[in-house]
Amino acid sequence: MTPQADRVPSPDPRAGAAVKAADRAHVFHSWSAQGLIDPLAVAGAEGAYFWDYDGNRYLDFTSGLVYTNIGYQHPKVVAAIQEQAGRLATFAPAFAVDVRSEAARLIAERTPGDLDKIFFTNGGAEAVENAARMARLHTGRPKILSAYRSYHGATSTAINLTGDPRRWASDTASAGVVHFWAPFLYRSPFYAGTEAQECERALQHLEDTIAFEGPQTIAAIILETVPGTAGIMTPPPGYLTGVREICDRYGIVLVLDEVMTGFGRTGAWFAAEHFGVVPDLLTFAKGVNSGYVPLGGVAISAEIAATFDKRPYPGGLTYSGHPLACAAAVATIQVMAEEKVVEHAARIGETVLGPGLRELAERHPCVGEVRGLGVFWALDLVRSKETREPLVPYNATGEANAPMAAFAAAARKNGLWPFVNMNRTHAVPACNITEAEAKEGLAALDAALAVADEHTV
Repeated sequence: MTPQADRVPSPDPRAGAAVKAADRAHVFHSWSAQGLIDPLAVAGAEGAYFWDYDGNRYLDFTSGLVYTNIGYQHPKVVAAIQEQAGRLATFAPAFAVDVRSEAARLIAERTPGDLDKIFFTNGGAEAVENAARMARLHTGRPKILSAYRSYHGATSTAINLTGDPRRWASDTASAGVVHFWAPFLYRSPFYAGTEAQECERALQHLEDTIAFEGPQTIAAIILETVPGTAGIMTPPPGYLTGVREICDRYGIVLVLDEVMTGFGRTGAWFAAEHFGVVPDLLTFAKGVNSGYVPLGGVAISAEIAATFDKRPYPGGLTYSGHPLACAAAVATIQVMAEEKVVEHAARIGETVLGPGLRELAERHPCVGEVRGLGVFWALDLVRSKETREPLVPYNATGEANAPMAAFAAAARKNGLWPFVNMNRTHAVPACNITEAEAKEGLAALDAALAVADEHTV
């Protein structure tokens, strides 16, 4: 949905300056040193684009935070929110409400296996919090295993489960979390040379970790089906089915975090479909309603749901299953089905994004590896393709991060808003991005990567 010319307002720098001034005076931003940031004042958005008050338009290759799966301002979803607001804007979660029930039904229809009960939250972190609680209560065990190179949210348990540097400031070392290494052949922690070796050694490492931690103490293993912010590292064939088998053998709950990968992002309703795996719990958020109103949840297996048939579940949220959020979810899922957005995401990944990104890798010395599927891709940027040394050090800031900062600035100069994390840039546009828009993004990436090439050896 490319914005029409009359929908993009004329530049108004004075209005933009006022928005920026109010932001700087009163808004406290996440994950930021408040005095060192300069947020862009956004004037509007539509489809895969947004624009500022100075008349600059950007193709959004971040989908917000990888959540606007159907793009900005889809008219059918906006209309559904407006209609619901006029009919029943809010209601407490203890009641049966038509739009809440319908959202749950539509989600359950699309989740794998028997994940037919839906517990609604306000977002992905709360979904992870409640999945962890359910697993512990169901098993009576305290520990949860989670992978390094992962992100599961910023609330108390979720941040401890996270396996990247954002955890460090909040890690209590007493949260019952044990981290392990998941497979990543490009920078293998197991010195593997093939996908088969990486899979076998990663599963053995997980088994060893369980043995030394005590299987009887482990409630759950949580994995992003395809790790997102950590680098879009598609697991090798057989890995997730191997984890499923290990969990079954030891009575451990398997939790798949599909907050980022769910609802079409990988070219399937849920990424688990690609690997033929059914978890016991599945967390979702983001794409469930394209982020139009905050919503997340946990899809629960019949066995775990039965644990709470006679025993109250000790958890809840004031806005669980909020009618406006659920109306947005119903409309989003219907739009995705009617417009075949999931099928489109698979096709655009196979025919445009994947081939286009691999072609860029062939021409740019800074691109070490291309990884992904659907509209979920990462370019691993390096100083040398031979050594695979990252373009910037792990968790780099300031001058050490200058090469990635220069790349990002070049992308924005060319009208592309990039997703940048450490030494990677991710190509994660809306699932319904057009072929022309995808090629526009690839051309802008091409120009920006030339800047990153200057920092290679």
